[in-house]
Amino acid sequence: MTNTKTPTDQTNDLDREIAGRIGRAWREIRRGATAGQARDAIFGVGGSAIEPGQMDALELLVVVDSCRMGDLAEYLRIDPSTATRAVQRLIKDNLAERVQHAGDGRVVAIAATERGRRIHGEVNERRRAILFAVMNDFEPEERIVLADLMERFTLSVDAAIKAKKHRHIH
Repeated sequence: MTNTKTPTDQTNDLDREIAGRIGRAWREIRRGATAGQARDAIFGVGGSAIEPGQMDALELLVVVDSCRMGDLAEYLRIDPSTATRAVQRLIKDNLAERVQHAGDGRVVAIAATERGRRIHGEVNERRRAILFAVMNDFEPEERIVLADLMERFTLSVDAAIKAKKHRHIH
């Protein structure tokens, strides 16, 4: 698919309207009236509930035997000190445990516990069920376009933030 990119014009009424619609949709996904309910439906309530950030960490920990703290920080795109605090919460909630690194016994690694694997599976199933229910509102061809556009949107946000940071550094 060839994609010719036409620059946006911040003075163009249509571009401003579209940007507003995208911004409102993004806000509603992030914190809209149903966001809290969706969060509870996906991540649970009560004793087995986990935070979205914990699920993000478990996404990696369930597919590897173990990983170093730096690898987890890189995967989550956070600084190592934030990863350390996140791991402390995972350990406190018995979702992960410290283990010896397979290649170097001096290095501490992190691994998902059985409870972490079980809760990850439960959350993943709830999330999948909601996504399939949402996909039912779209025709098969629209689902592909939606996925493609959401992936591009995510990459574009990352690129815009990186470019903004780069401009502020120089």
